[in-house]
Amino acid sequence: MVFLAANAWILWIAVIVMFLVIEAATVGLTSIWFAVGGLAAMIAALFGAQMAAQFIWFLAVSIAALIITKPLARRWSATHQPTNADRILGMEGVVTETIDNIAGTGAVAMDGKVWTGRSDKDDVRFQPGDRVSALRIEGVKLIVTAAAARDAAENKKEN
Repeated sequence: MVFLAANAWILWIAVIVMFLVIEAATVGLTSIWFAVGGLAAMIAALFGAQMAAQFIWFLAVSIAALIITKPLARRWSATHQPTNADRILGMEGVVTETIDNIAGTGAVAMDGKVWTGRSDKDDVRFQPGDRVSALRIEGVKLIVTAAAARDAAENKKEN
């Protein structure tokens, strides 16, 4: 027991590593707060605090970190849900079916996949073979603009 008390900081490193591994293995934020609490307990151990005090530090800091950051994390994750499809934003593709927002038609081949395509402006149509750039994704539809128009807008920003 004397060894454990003298080297309690090693226990807290193990706790920190365990919670970081759990955090890395999960999709959402699940255990990062406990890793922060483990860090606080490890610091308390290094300063010679008793095991009960270390555990209280662990719980207090973990709960405080959870209370402070969970609402922020929830708000951020609700508004920012990047997907693998986001990597095509800004890429160029080729229209494979006439894009006509009024008629509700259109398809674009981009990054080896065919997307339902819509123009960023209702009065702009694209014909098969036209080059377009991906602006955004709305549901399962790829919103596009003329590739030349995007290039011109970028050149205007640079000058």
